[in-house]
Amino acid sequence: MSENNVPGGVVSVPVGRVVGGRAEVRDDDWGRETAIIRLDAGQFGQDAVAGLDAFSHLEVVYHFDLVPEDKIQTGARHPRGNTDWPLVGIFAQRGKNRPNRLGVSRCRLLKVDGLDLHVQGLDAVDNTPVLDIKPYMAEFGPQGDTTQPDWATTLMRHYY
Repeated sequence: MSENNVPGGVVSVPVGRVVGGRAEVRDDDWGRETAIIRLDAGQFGQDAVAGLDAFSHLEVVYHFDLVPEDKIQTGARHPRGNTDWPLVGIFAQRGKNRPNRLGVSRCRLLKVDGLDLHVQGLDAVDNTPVLDIKPYMAEFGPQGDTTQPDWATTLMRHYY
């Protein structure tokens, strides 16, 4: 048996869904997008978000549910298919066609309204299953200097 005594893997149940924002998947200009993360009222009461409104940003883990299993990539590819950028492994980029189709995003928390979390800059489309939400704390950010290749800086130039 594997983790959680479930044959074949880990089971995650969405804590909520994205409501609104973009309806279709496309890269860039996510910074202006606003949406709601609607928590599942069947699983959570208001106390689940108590104190969350004291934070400016959230870290959101979600599932790229629109990526078909046959589109999952496990090896190297050119980011966004751009052959001007190097061939890099799937774990050296943040593409949606990942082995477990998990996305992680930091976004601004605009307000908490019951179990609706109003956010800006979440790079997930309408109806995306949300697997977890954490408040962003500066101490969980990188310690020390960070580095990245030039292609990544160019790719992200217009992302937010």
